[in-house]
Amino acid sequence: MLMSPEQVRQAYADAGFVDEPPPDEAPPHESYPAAADGEPLVDIEQPRPAALGEWDAGDFTDMPKPREWLLGNQFCRGFLSGLLAPGATGKTALRTLQYLALATGRPLTGQHVFKRCRVLLLSLEDDDNELRRRLAAARIHHRISPDDLKGWLFCATPKGIRFADMKDGGMVCGPLEAMLRQVIAERQIDLVGLDPFVKLHGMDENSNTAMNFVSELLVKLAIDLNIAVDVPHHTKKGLQTAGDADAGRGASAARDAGRLMYTLTRMADSEGETFGIPAEERRLFVRLDSSKVNIAPPSGEATWFKLIGVPLENGTPDYPQGDEVQTVIPWHPPKTWDGISAAQLNAALDEIEAGLPNGQRYSTAPRAGDRSAWPVVQKHCPDRTEGQCRAILSTWTKNGVIYAEEYDDAVERKPRKGLRVCHGKRPS
Repeated sequence: MLMSPEQVRQAYADAGFVDEPPPDEAPPHESYPAAADGEPLVDIEQPRPAALGEWDAGDFTDMPKPREWLLGNQFCRGFLSGLLAPGATGKTALRTLQYLALATGRPLTGQHVFKRCRVLLLSLEDDDNELRRRLAAARIHHRISPDDLKGWLFCATPKGIRFADMKDGGMVCGPLEAMLRQVIAERQIDLVGLDPFVKLHGMDENSNTAMNFVSELLVKLAIDLNIAVDVPHHTKKGLQTAGDADAGRGASAARDAGRLMYTLTRMADSEGETFGIPAEERRLFVRLDSSKVNIAPPSGEATWFKLIGVPLENGTPDYPQGDEVQTVIPWHPPKTWDGISAAQLNAALDEIEAGLPNGQRYSTAPRAGDRSAWPVVQKHCPDRTEGQCRAILSTWTKNGVIYAEEYDDAVERKPRKGLRVCHGKRPS
C-alpha cells in the first residue's frame, strides 16, 4: 500500500525516529506563496529543525571500545544479522544450534563463542511442540541437558502478533515490539532470534519504504538495548548462488539494513564430485557463506555443515517409531592438497610429460578418454577422488605448471593438443 509523504513522516515519528527516510517517490515540489510582484514571501515562520547531535572529532582522543561479538562473525551487539536460505535447506536447524552454542557457552557449531549469552528465540512458524522437537534433536545429539539451558534459553511461538504493521493506511509499530522490549529487559537477553522475517510484519515485502521501516525498527531495538538481533529470511525462487547478497525475497531494504548477512546453500554437484560425496547424499551437506559482512574481515572459505536425523525415541502405541528430527553438525571437506608430498606431485608430472606409450599426449578435456590426465594424478595420489585430481590439474593449468601444445598424433593421424610440463614451475 502506497502512502503519502505525510503518512511516512508520521509513521517514523510514531516509531521514535528523529530522522525520517525519503519516501519511495519524492513529493512534488511546493514553492512558497508568491507576493503580488511575483517574489516569494520570506516572512513565513518555519518549524525549528531537531537537534542534529553533531560532535567534534578532535574532542575524542581515546579509542572506542571494541565491537561486542557473541558468536564468530555471526552475531554482534548493536547489529542486525540475517541468514538467507531456501526452504528445507536446514536454516532453522543451523540457527537453533548456533543459539544453543551461545546459551551453553560451547562451540557446538565449530564457531568461537566469545561469551555465554541469554537467548530469546521466537519461532513465528512452528508451534511450541514443534520447537521443542527441534531443540530435543539438537540436545540429544550434542548431549545438552535441560540444566545446561535453564535461565539461558527462552522460547516463544507467538502467532498473529506483529512487530510492525499497517494501520489506517500508515506504518506503525506492532504490539510485539513493546513485548520484546519488556522480555529483553526482564530476562537480560543478549540475542533475539526472530524466525522468519516474513512472519514478523504485515507490510508489503516488495516495498523498500515498508521494509526500511521494519528494518530500522529492528536496528533501533538492537542499539537501544545493546543486544544482537537475528532475522533468518527466505530466498526468492530460482537457482541460489552461495554468498549472493541479493538472494533474499522482497525489497532490498531488508538486506541492506543487516550488517551480518549470510547465505546457506546446498552442496553443488561439482562440489560433491570434488569432495567424493555420492550424488544421493549431497542434499545433506550445506555451506554457510558471507554475503554482506561489512564490520568484519571476510572469512574466505565456506563453513560446511551436515544435516543428520536424530530419533527422539518418543514413540507411543499409535506411533511406535516416534519422530526423527534434523539437527546439524560441523563438517570439513577433504582438502585437495593436504598430505600430498612434492615427490608425489612431481612423479605425476613426470608421467604427464612423458605421454602415453603409443606416443599420444595426455589431456584435461572432459571427453579425453584414454588420454585423460586425471587418472595419472590419482595413480600417484591414490586417496584423492576424480574431482580432486581434476582440481589439481585445473590449478596447475591456471599457474602455468602444465600447458597444452599442438603435436602430430600418429594414432589419429591428425594434429591435436596435448599436455606439456613447464619444468621451471614444478613443485619443490
